[in-house]
Amino acid sequence: MQKKILLLVIISLNFFLLSNCSKKADTNEDEAIKIPIETVIVGRKTVTQEVQYTGDVKAEQEVKVFSKIPDRILSFEKDEGDFVRKGEIIAKIEATKIEQAVIQAKAAAVSAKAQLVNLKSEYQRAQRLIKENAMSQQQFDGVKTQYEATQALVEQAVAAQVQAESQLSDANVTAPISGVIGNRYYEQGDMAAGPFPLVTVVQMNKVKVEVNAPEQDFGQLNVGQCANLHVLSYPNETFTGEINKISPVLDPITRMGKIEILVNNEDKRLKPGMFAEVQICVNTMENVLTVPKHAVIENTELKRINGMDMAVVYSHVFVENNGIAYLRDIKISYTNGVVAVVSSGIEQDENLIIVGQQSLKDSAKVKVMNEGVNIK
Repeated sequence: MQKKILLLVIISLNFFLLSNCSKKADTNEDEAIKIPIETVIVGRKTVTQEVQYTGDVKAEQEVKVFSKIPDRILSFEKDEGDFVRKGEIIAKIEATKIEQAVIQAKAAAVSAKAQLVNLKSEYQRAQRLIKENAMSQQQFDGVKTQYEATQALVEQAVAAQVQAESQLSDANVTAPISGVIGNRYYEQGDMAAGPFPLVTVVQMNKVKVEVNAPEQDFGQLNVGQCANLHVLSYPNETFTGEINKISPVLDPITRMGKIEILVNNEDKRLKPGMFAEVQICVNTMENVLTVPKHAVIENTELKRINGMDMAVVYSHVFVENNGIAYLRDIKISYTNGVVAVVSSGIEQDENLIIVGQQSLKDSAKVKVMNEGVNIK
């Protein structure tokens, strides 16, 4: 009898243990199929609506300086990076032939003036004689004609001298504006060629960035509007400028137009040729519902709309409630690549899934690995 009782106890104990093990296995299996996620609490914030462009930094004013004399370069008085004032000599060009031409022109002018002095005395004497009827009209006309011809010869000789001296002054290549020597394209001893500049002179107290804006942006852009610039040389710094010019016409092929942004550059850190990223604030959206852009799942479908094939983008997010992930279709009114402004499809204070959403399906079981935090 005791053996039977002992046997029943052992059987009951084994059944109890097996039952508990089965429950634990079921629990562990249930936990194993839950997908780990992280969430944030959906909130509202103020979003700055921006348009973004890229362009090259240019000097506010850049002038190419040419040599009017195609001859050998004797010397450069200024080098790249040197400041030069308007009228200062930048380079000197050999001008031996022009110097000889100046000497000849001066000599010709002196000779013509001497002849004019002699003829002037003769002309004055002829005027007295014609009044006294001591000279025929024909003789007087001859003297007068010779005198006037010599006057013209003097004027011609003086003009030739001035021209030769002007050409000689061109041997000194001077700066047309005050600024910094940007590029130097020749070396001392090279032959200066007329179509090619010797140097460029740039004014860098202000620089400009020219960008191409698409047609749809023109209604939001105005002269004087603030713009922020970023360059690779100073990755953690923002340079501030403003729109200086807006093109009155658009390219009929690209449907884009030029926008010029002017930036103060007193410290000369922005250099012409740098690549710049430009952000222009066009609107401020206050107290709007936002979600992190990386939490949004996008699907693109090709649809025929008004007889045309168009790509339609659908946006979705997942929200968590009591360990279940629910798929929501949302409408995005604006995104800047960091946050997306949501106009419908999600409510404030819901738990938005931001990590693990790519692996989810609607109504999937999930396990929250963090405490939900407010979106900053």
